[in-house]
Amino acid sequence: MLIQATLGFAQLHRLELSKASYDLLSAMMEVQRPGGEVNASQAELRARVGLSKNRTSIAMSQLVERHVVLRPEGRYRSYFIHPYFAGYASEEEMEGALREATEAIQAGDLAAPALPAPQRHLAAVPTRRSA
Repeated sequence: MLIQATLGFAQLHRLELSKASYDLLSAMMEVQRPGGEVNASQAELRARVGLSKNRTSIAMSQLVERHVVLRPEGRYRSYFIHPYFAGYASEEEMEGALREATEAIQAGDLAAPALPAPQRHLAAVPTRRSA
């Protein structure tokens, strides 16, 4: 059983994730190693939660956009759950990882979980009026 940081989970609702993203994150948390490493393909994760290929892809994109899930460059079938949401083998390991993650975010080396940039809707664009 892994220990989860409650600080991250207390803020998860602010990221406006879809139900499919929550389901996919839940499946990732089930199979994660201590520290948040997940070695599973999207197909394997999809099978755990019963999503379609398209919904899984969209959900994973949302998790990555919001920095809840990190994708290492050049590694196939490998993801990392952001340290704020990952599970740890001990309280000491969790405290150390959260401290390092906070320092990395402050230094600009790690992205903090965040809402995506607001998208402009066509209705918000002023129209020209002809005389």
